[in-house]
Amino acid sequence: MHKWLVVALLAVLGLLQYQLWLGNGGWQDLQQVEERVAVQEAANVPLRDRNARLAAEVTDLKTGLDAIEERARSDMGMVRSDEQFFWVPGVAIEAELIGLNAGLVAQPSLVDEEGGQ
Repeated sequence: MHKWLVVALLAVLGLLQYQLWLGNGGWQDLQQVEERVAVQEAANVPLRDRNARLAAEVTDLKTGLDAIEERARSDMGMVRSDEQFFWVPGVAIEAELIGLNAGLVAQPSLVDEEGGQ
């Protein structure tokens, strides 16, 4: 009787060990999941850095007027009312900036046609 009980317990122990090492959700699956997590964490590092930069920029735009002015100047070509804008021949400017500031910026070809120069 004891012999059968020992054999049965060893069989159950062997089955549990098989499940632990080779079965679904076992040690091998854990190793694969840990490798995938490490790969994903490495891919997330540049995204976290980008998000931190964007969050800092949002905070700066919400609190500081200097950042808003810099953004308006660089992205939209805006000029303050107490400033003068000088057109430098040979320097390229985006067409959409010219359209946005049509009252402040005169294209040389339009000056020649209108002013007869």
